[in-house]
Amino acid sequence: MSQPVFPFTAIVNQDKMKRALVLNAINPLIGGVLIRGERGTAKSTAVRALAALLPGINVVADCPFGCNPYERERLCDNCRERVARGEELPMARRKVRLVDLPVSATEDRVVGTLDIEHAIKKGEKKFDPGVLAAALLGILYVDEVNLLDDHVVDLLLDSAAMGVNVVEREGISFQHPAQFVLVGTMNPEEGELRPQLLDRFGLSVEISGIPDADARVEIIERRLSFEQDPNGFVSEWEVAEEKLSTEIEAARKQLPSVKHTQADLYAIAELTSGLGVDGHRADLVILKSARAHAAFKQRAVISEEDILLSAELA
Repeated sequence: MSQPVFPFTAIVNQDKMKRALVLNAINPLIGGVLIRGERGTAKSTAVRALAALLPGINVVADCPFGCNPYERERLCDNCRERVARGEELPMARRKVRLVDLPVSATEDRVVGTLDIEHAIKKGEKKFDPGVLAAALLGILYVDEVNLLDDHVVDLLLDSAAMGVNVVEREGISFQHPAQFVLVGTMNPEEGELRPQLLDRFGLSVEISGIPDADARVEIIERRLSFEQDPNGFVSEWEVAEEKLSTEIEAARKQLPSVKHTQADLYAIAELTSGLGVDGHRADLVILKSARAHAAFKQRAVISEEDILLSAELA
């Protein structure tokens, strides 16, 4: 039986961090979130709590990657071949996975490896999945992302942006979908992330300890209650957790129909140019985040509030 996880809705304050995580859960194409802050500010707690909270997902039951059966254009090579043969893909529902990536991870550990010897002997592709496969449709969490090898961070961000992982070796290639919410946490005191990599995360949140005495007392009381009776504490927050989980699922369904106007695009462009932002990635991230926030509020069009809240995080 799995250990109880501190509820996401029980985290005191830290609203920006929670908003950034929820928006990425609604639309993973936002590009992940980097959470920067000192130790003891609920960074890891929030990430693990989000994974436990998220609604279940539909996957191909016997696929080692857990492909989404409804997204035929994003299937792995194995499932694609089965569909081409006219097979019906069996479906199952499972919980969202949280996959931890250790800072010592190598490229092969991340992307997976092709067994060339097997391909030569048997004439068929054999792919050993990596971390990207395990994290499909889930959360890929990198604690102390600033200590991860730059090349590995590049691989993660490229896969997240393209939504696919392609492994090629000796003229043989294999690909599978790589849709996940990438969450990196770091303590700036232990070294900074290169500016090029910092720019590649969709959203970035700076958090610190809460100075308000009442809020700090609330944090202590909730944590002690959880430690003394984890199951009882989780039960107390069950209604709030289910409500947020339902809202996220509804927002995912609403997202494709959320509209924006030319005026919204100009508002975003004027905002980013006025702040002297380099490049155009931020404009796209603000738009994607604003649409996710509008979907979360069950609105059909984005508003100024959606744009401003998203710009604060982008």
